[in-house]
Amino acid sequence: MRLRKEKKYISKPQIKGIVVKLITMTPKKPNSALRKVAKVRLGNLYNNKEVLAYIVGEKHSLAVHNTVLIRPGKTQDLPGVRYKVIRGARDCKGPIRSSSRSKYGTKKEK
Repeated sequence: MRLRKEKKYISKPQIKGIVVKLITMTPKKPNSALRKVAKVRLGNLYNNKEVLAYIVGEKHSLAVHNTVLIRPGKTQDLPGVRYKVIRGARDCKGPIRSSSRSKYGTKKEK
């Protein structure tokens, strides 16, 4: 009898979750920084699973108990981080940007 491996990702394009904790992590060997990461509790549909999600871009306005939308996608130099927070959706505001705005959910400046 073979044991089935647990999936690494939840195979959905976006998942809603609630921020439980905000932490900073240091990346693997050749890089050095303080990467911002959120511990997100997924809904009842996912057995209240808690995952780590990388907060993309500079500066964020997230706090504990905010709802966020996350998408699957590994951050290469952070072990265990398999999701990214979608900026500009739910309680996560988009960063102030003038180029590559669609990636970060920023409206066009007038």
